[in-house]
Amino acid sequence: MNSSTKKKTLFIGGIKSGKSLNAQNYIVKNSTQKPIYLATTEFIDKEMQERIDAHKLSRSDSFETIEEPLHLYEAVAKSEKAVLVECVSMWINNMLYHGFGLLEIESEMQMVLELDREIVFVLNDVGSGVISQNRLAREFVDISGRLSQLIASKCDEVYHTIAGISVRIK
Repeated sequence: MNSSTKKKTLFIGGIKSGKSLNAQNYIVKNSTQKPIYLATTEFIDKEMQERIDAHKLSRSDSFETIEEPLHLYEAVAKSEKAVLVECVSMWINNMLYHGFGLLEIESEMQMVLELDREIVFVLNDVGSGVISQNRLAREFVDISGRLSQLIASKCDEVYHTIAGISVRIK
């Protein structure tokens, strides 16, 4: 990614589809400097810590890591380097957990998308499941679906990942 294009890219796929690794490889390959890994996951329990540790291992020293579970705009706006937002789904989860609603979540993401920055987004595709009986789960799926459409509409490239294979769909 050269500094004149400020391209935005989305990697979307199911949980454990390989989208994160492919997004990492993509941004490292296309960046002229060491990119920023914007980690959004909050430590919740031992199992989540194990997932966080595995992600840290997979990115080794290829990234400069910034941990920010809520304030994406501030974190991305500070950097002149390419930024990997890993992951939008966990960020949505955090925002809901901390009491933010759809309008605040959409507004924050819209501000991020308007930044003149090279950004790669990672997002779980949750739109192929059944409608949950749990109100919070339905709210998460609805917001995730709306944000996936918003992000994809503003991205130059969109990759759908299944079984570790990312296919460009836009």
